[in-house]
Amino acid sequence: MTPLDPASADVAETFARLALELHDADGVGETIDAVVQFALQALNCSYAGVALNTRGSRPQVAAVTDPVVADVYDLQLSTSVGPLVTVLREHTTVLIRDTFTDDRWPQWAAKVAALGVRSVLDVPLLIGGGTTRSVGVLGLYSPGPNAFGEDGEAIAHILGRHAAVAVASARHDETMTSAVDARKLVGQAMGILMERFDVDDDRAFAILKRYSQDTNTKLRDVAQQLIDTRKLPH
Repeated sequence: MTPLDPASADVAETFARLALELHDADGVGETIDAVVQFALQALNCSYAGVALNTRGSRPQVAAVTDPVVADVYDLQLSTSVGPLVTVLREHTTVLIRDTFTDDRWPQWAAKVAALGVRSVLDVPLLIGGGTTRSVGVLGLYSPGPNAFGEDGEAIAHILGRHAAVAVASARHDETMTSAVDARKLVGQAMGILMERFDVDDDRAFAILKRYSQDTNTKLRDVAQQLIDTRKLPH
């Protein structure tokens, strides 16, 4: 597929199809895979990847189209140095025209160049109106220098906006599904306690909550263990 021209008549239709594909994706994993595969087709890059922000831990490498991208990410996440880290922190796009000559992260650039990557375009995945929040970073890579021009950067930004909204939506859906599942598990576990010990629902919930706190175990995990073993954790 020829790289898209952001001024062409069919660019809106192309991204409309992508939006539908992202909407139909089943979960965060499929959403991210659709994004990186679209990037390979629509942009002048040989490799693509997505790293996602996570709460309280280092970013998650969510998808890569080639092991070389995982190496590029790991070099940065292990040292907290590189364009990916900068994009996550500052919510800004980073373009590296040639890793042989770019001097902003010299040690990282030298290692990436040795991997055969010359051009890098890291685009933030941003959502929010008044308060901007970063979902993660879309990384685009090419073995040739100067692979990403103005058109490519514009397309990458459009793709980044679509990806950010789709990922945020998929995460929300997974969180809601997980919450519903947790409530069902807790309800089942409470029913077991109510039947076995002849207690009401308030007392049954209090028992589960106490075991959760005493064992430093999530409430849903305590409930799952009770359902599976018919015993409370020690």
